[in-house]
Formats: sequence, structure tokens, C-alpha cells
Amino acid sequence: MFDVVVLALALSMDAFAVSIGLGTKHPRQVTRLAVLCAVYFGVFQGLMPLLGYAGGKGLLGWIGAYAPWVAFGLLLLIGVKMIYEALSEGIEEDIAQITHKVLLILAIATSVDAMAAGFTLTLLPVAPLLSCAIIGLTTLVFSYAGVFVGRRSGAWLESKAELLGGVVLILIGIKMVVI
Repeated sequence: MFDVVVLALALSMDAFAVSIGLGTKHPRQVTRLAVLCAVYFGVFQGLMPLLGYAGGKGLLGWIGAYAPWVAFGLLLLIGVKMIYEALSEGIEEDIAQITHKVLLILAIATSVDAMAAGFTLTLLPVAPLLSCAIIGLTTLVFSYAGVFVGRRSGAWLESKAELLGGVVLILIGIKMVVI
């Protein structure tokens, strides 16, 4: 279960970083924005790993012994992508108005990584629905808080959160093949 909590924390950093950026750029109606970010990001971040898990279950029979290496590769790619995004400008810079369409697009964009990471759930001795619920709830909490953090502190924490999430995912991937 510890692995799932660490995975949830790492995956939620992407949505947390976007929420910080949105809170920084859109300080009006911050409570409404926080609730919307929490719901959109939390729901998608909780559902996407379930899709990844289902796909991983189907592939598990074909890749068998190589599954830990595939999981390592996916987590490495996701981690490197998050690190790269942490070092570049965020998409929040270009968003003039927060609409449901914008939040839907951001929720999908931040949760695609979670779908790929959902494959790793096939290799952990955990219940997939419980794991996805933990991932979704963790993201919900971090997204909600991220808007307020962004409003108060500005964007200085935004890239650091995403950077930390990327490093943690890479470390989880390494653990998959070493242990």
C-alpha cells in the first residue's frame, strides 16, 4: 500500500503544479476555481490509472517476465516528461479564462501520465479500485490546495512540485526492476 501512496503523491504533482499556476494567474473566485480543479483533476487522475490497469492486465500475459521492465520504462518516460515540463513554461501562462472546456482539457492532459502509470498497478499486490481511489483523492486534495498555494505564493513552487513528482516516478520505476 505504501507504493500506491507514493505513486499517488507523485502523480498528483502534475495536477498540483497546474493548479498552482491557475491560482497564480486567476486569483478571483479562488474557492470556486479550487473546487473545480479538485473535481476535474481528481476524477480524471482516479479514472485514468484504471484504464491503464485494464490495458496492463491484457498485456501482462504477453510480456510476462518483462513486465517490471515495461513498468520501469513507462515510469521513466513519465518522470522525464514531468522533469522536462517542470523546467519549461507551463500551459497556464496562455489561459485567459477558466472554462469547463479548459479544465476538461487540462484534466485529460495531466492524467494521461496516470493512465500509463496504471500499468504498474498490475505488478503491485493491491486492489486496483482502492489504488485508483487513493490516486484520485490525493490529486483532489493537492489540486484544491494548489490553487490557494498559487494565489498566495506565486509560481515559484509550481515547477518544484512537478520536478519532485518526476523524480519520484523515476525512483519507483527503478524500484520495480531492482527489488
